[in-house]
Amino acid sequence: MPNVAEPAAQRASSIEQAGCDAASLALSCAALPARADRTGSPAAAFHKPTAPLHAHSALRAAARGAWRGAKRFIPDALFLALSHWRHVGRLPNLASPQTFNEFILHRCLHPEPQWSRLADKLAVREFVKERIGEEYLIPLIAVPEVFTQAVFDSLPNAFVMKTNHGCAYVKIVEDKRRTSFEELNRLAGRWLAEDFYRASRERHYRPIKPQLYFEQLLLDEAGHIPADLKMNMFGKDAQGRPIIYAGIVSDRFGTPHGDVFDVRWNRVDIAVGHYPQSQVPPPAPPHWDEIVRLATRLADGLGYVRVDLYVPNGKVYFGELTFTPGAGVFPFHPDRIDYEWGQLFKNML
Repeated sequence: MPNVAEPAAQRASSIEQAGCDAASLALSCAALPARADRTGSPAAAFHKPTAPLHAHSALRAAARGAWRGAKRFIPDALFLALSHWRHVGRLPNLASPQTFNEFILHRCLHPEPQWSRLADKLAVREFVKERIGEEYLIPLIAVPEVFTQAVFDSLPNAFVMKTNHGCAYVKIVEDKRRTSFEELNRLAGRWLAEDFYRASRERHYRPIKPQLYFEQLLLDEAGHIPADLKMNMFGKDAQGRPIIYAGIVSDRFGTPHGDVFDVRWNRVDIAVGHYPQSQVPPPAPPHWDEIVRLATRLADGLGYVRVDLYVPNGKVYFGELTFTPGAGVFPFHPDRIDYEWGQLFKNML
């Protein structure tokens, strides 16, 4: 069974900003609602940029500010096309998608009704319970209508605070004594006030009513937060074997490395965001065949979907279902993978 960090703290609490975004491979949210401010790092404090570099940084900051101000008024299709051009380097073909990113963009604009329920991190629990069983759900601690001091006081020493309506809304608390109700309430208030649909124009998030909730914190035997598997599900091949590309980021809060594996756990040459590949590929998780079976069962009938799972100490837990990973603006390295995965996507239609 996975450990629960209680009562001793393993390390300072931290925020995970990799929910359903950036990498369709291992991480996930093309436009994160909140980003870590790195200007306060020791390196930044002691580095004095040269004037040209400072001017260049100021120009880039001004451009980002102009984009943030203008994007609220840009129609969804144009917003997505421009975002794809900025991140991927070419204008997308929205009329006749060919690449993986183009198919994802089309999904952003033309979602199926059931995706809202399945992308809702609370509502999807009933779907998971029916498909594979309640034992694969991370235990809930609380789903308060209003977050109060009394709710905070009732929480265990270690927990995870989340909201259900997007990605990157994750606060990992490993020692409640190192935070406060006021700090968490301010963060929760910002999350709940955000319209995640407006961030990246993934329309199936628009109907989801924001809800705060608290989950058990999963840890492995070493007391570390387990790596999560991002299972890109492309149906089955001509022989009936699952076509899966699983991304995994190891040691996310230490020295992270990213790797992608096929269904036989052979590493493939795909970069995972900005993370370097591991020098030695990590071994397959325990019970890999069972993991494949569960992910395949969850994906059945949904077309392409990314199934996120945690496997601390060999026990499988469901994370989320993602229908538009990267929001169609994730650059692949090498670029040919965008076209190869696009063909896999097309084969499922």
